[in-house]
Amino acid sequence: MTRLAAFAAFALLVAGAASFAQESPGRRAPLVLGNDTVSIVHGDQPATLLLPKGKPPFPAVILMHGCGGVTANMYIWAVRLASWGYAALVLDSFGPRGIDTVCGHRSRFLPRERAADAFAAAAWLRQRPDIDGAHLGLIGFSHGASTALAASVERRIAALGVEPFKAVVAYYPYCPGIAPDLANDVQILIGSDDDWTPAQRCTDWLPMYADGSPHKPLLKIYPGALHVFDANAPRRVYFGHHLAYDAAAAADSFRMTRHFLDSHLKPASPHE
Repeated sequence: MTRLAAFAAFALLVAGAASFAQESPGRRAPLVLGNDTVSIVHGDQPATLLLPKGKPPFPAVILMHGCGGVTANMYIWAVRLASWGYAALVLDSFGPRGIDTVCGHRSRFLPRERAADAFAAAAWLRQRPDIDGAHLGLIGFSHGASTALAASVERRIAALGVEPFKAVVAYYPYCPGIAPDLANDVQILIGSDDDWTPAQRCTDWLPMYADGSPHKPLLKIYPGALHVFDANAPRRVYFGHHLAYDAAAAADSFRMTRHFLDSHLKPASPHE
């Protein structure tokens, strides 16, 4: 799905949610269209920002897509995060660079290189008066999840001279074979039957961190779940790998992610 098509799906989702929430008997007033109510997204724009209802400044979460680029699921996640009280930034690492996919071509854009995009997005968010720059999180999916893990490495953060994220969530990453010091807490969510990013790699990775490590990752493995289990889409084969939605795993992962984010980004009022 192209970025514009994905955003169109996102716009329809938001519009549908808004119209449902405001629906009332009788005649409806026409929509108000103008510079403050219409977002124009171009294919070369690096990001899309969705702000939640309420009084700013808001804690914010950056969303990093998988190897196939921005999909409708990223915008569904943005709406989900906004409903939890977070500003959500959908970051497109590929479109502005003219990249359509890196699936099957991992070396085309390595996660450790792409991690710089996450920090650039964080720096931009911190300049905004409607964002609480002290409470920024990062969620990555597949290639974006591996990028999120790369953005958690202490030595990389020090080399770039940037601030670490307060919380990082990695959905089905390709877990590394080494255990570098991490600068922030990490939560990993993955399916036991994932044939693209094997859960066993994450199972083998965690023991490399001692129980007393300040940022030992948290790992949740969902029995029987496949790659992209959080995206409500038909079961399919993509680049030779099986993808499928798992409603139970998705719902539990949303609950865990909200609790994890709230406990790190909303310390004064964690979600129950």
